[in-house]
Amino acid sequence: MTFSSVLVANRGEIARRVILACREAGLRSIAVYADADADAPYVQLADDAVHLGPTPATESYLSIERLLAAAAESGAEAVHPGYGFLSERAEFARAVVDAGLVFIGPTAEVMDAMGRKDRARAIAEKAGVPVTPQFAADDVPADAYPVLVKAAAGGGGKGMHIVRTPDGLSRAMESARREAAAAFGDDTLLVEKYVEAGRHVEVQVFGDTHGHVVHLFERDCSVQRRHQKVVEEAPAPGLPDDVRTTLHESSVALCREVGYTGAGTVEFLVADGQAYFLEMNTRLQVEHPVTEEITGLDLVQWQLAVAAGEPLPLAQDEITAEGHAMEVRVYAEDAYAGFLPQAGHVLDVVWSDHARVESDLAAGADVSTAYDPMLGKLVVLGVDREDARQRLVDVLDDSAVFGVTTNLGFARELVASEAFAAGEIHTAWLDSPASAELLAPPSVPEDAVRTAAALWARHGLAGADDPFGRLDGWRSGADPAPVRVALTDETGRLWSFGLSDDEIDDVDALALIDRDRITIAWQGQTWLLETPDPMRGGHRRSAATDADLVSPMPGTVLRVDVAEGEAVVLGQQLGVVEAMKMELAMTAPYDGVVTHVGATAGDQVPIKHLLFSVEPA
Repeated sequence: MTFSSVLVANRGEIARRVILACREAGLRSIAVYADADADAPYVQLADDAVHLGPTPATESYLSIERLLAAAAESGAEAVHPGYGFLSERAEFARAVVDAGLVFIGPTAEVMDAMGRKDRARAIAEKAGVPVTPQFAADDVPADAYPVLVKAAAGGGGKGMHIVRTPDGLSRAMESARREAAAAFGDDTLLVEKYVEAGRHVEVQVFGDTHGHVVHLFERDCSVQRRHQKVVEEAPAPGLPDDVRTTLHESSVALCREVGYTGAGTVEFLVADGQAYFLEMNTRLQVEHPVTEEITGLDLVQWQLAVAAGEPLPLAQDEITAEGHAMEVRVYAEDAYAGFLPQAGHVLDVVWSDHARVESDLAAGADVSTAYDPMLGKLVVLGVDREDARQRLVDVLDDSAVFGVTTNLGFARELVASEAFAAGEIHTAWLDSPASAELLAPPSVPEDAVRTAAALWARHGLAGADDPFGRLDGWRSGADPAPVRVALTDETGRLWSFGLSDDEIDDVDALALIDRDRITIAWQGQTWLLETPDPMRGGHRRSAATDADLVSPMPGTVLRVDVAEGEAVVLGQQLGVVEAMKMELAMTAPYDGVVTHVGATAGDQVPIKHLLFSVEPA
């Protein structure tokens, strides 16, 4: 089972993470890449790299045939699947082993058993793990609602819908089935009781081929939007001792039941002092760094060692935890527009020097909707939870991505909020009215504009050698006059400041300055400000009118349900746009008549593409 070279069957930050681990272990690393990732940093970091094919994942990272060909071409002896893509696909693990290679993960048989939510649930019940009530899709009692519809073969929140009333079940199942088929190639669904205001707590487990199984404590991943995690932390705060013990012991028992090897995560919903099994992820988790931070262990090194046939490095009583770790996922998305995926060209990226940064993003990269919107992760370790929280706020203040809309500013406000500080956030909190204030689109703060004006002034005044050539307010017979700077924000508002030399000299902030504009990062948010131009008529605005419905994200038009000249009523579905396996229905804003249809089913459309125009009745 020994090996000296590893093909990393993934991309982005997890590929980079595994490549660095291979380097530390003295193993040769082989990256794979699709057309879109040809110039990605992780490709350059690896010892070797093999081109897989076109950008679509189905023709590259999801192609077992092409990945095995890449392994053969590069002389790889083992394959690390990372997470996402094929990492939990038993057929991939089986194909890797059949090709004479080592698969760095559990066996295909265990993945078959635990990789599906329906089979995993049955095994959990056999192992004595607590589970939530389940219902047949065609026989859900009226008093059972709300229920959760989820893909049996799914993960990452895809194919998952909360249904609160009986009349919404069929439509939710139709969407979930379509999403599940597209994401996982399997449209089998489960319907379970939805536990309101529950916390998502998961246990990191590890097994080896010698029969040893251990847990590495738990993580709290309750901060989610649409079942996608945003902030994770370890250990889980405020758990009763008996619940924590149940989580640890149940997770180990489940792994022993199936003979689990490698890294895995057992997920639970915790509510009202009870824990309910959700699923098992038969792979390394995105949020594994917070466990590494509190234990001081390297889980990828453990994966490599177990795959090589070595016993676990430590026994259960030798594994300890100290401190509190937090992680924020940085997504290319607009948190103030329903967390819609975003795309664009990265002008610059700045990560705080005081965080563990897990990212493969670099200036000049193009972010598309071809893959998951996560751009990276910021991780901190504190002596306790409050210390970690304060550190994370500071880290988010000192980080910025220019050119692409991200959730950095939203994450900063979230982590700084009273609700998060008090540990009050549950899995449905961000999708409930309780988060309305946090999700309200912010206005540019005056302090940010004044700072931008000072940066603009310093940039514009630099370079002249003699006092008469500097536009700094210098006067021979009096104190310097204030430097006047005017800027307009994205709403068209004009700001004007008189700045002293001290203000200009002492200012410090993350910003990009162009010929007639400055983009400043302020508490995670980025704000575009421009110099007023009478010929331009102020700040540029969108040409769309109230009657226009534009695509809120770059993606694929799945359906067009109306035609030009058709009468529609308020709320009627006009069409559906999909990006990154997320569907968004476009609905009529009022009763009226469709005067324009700007796409057909199957079209790829950019963000703000005009899809429909509706004139009021």
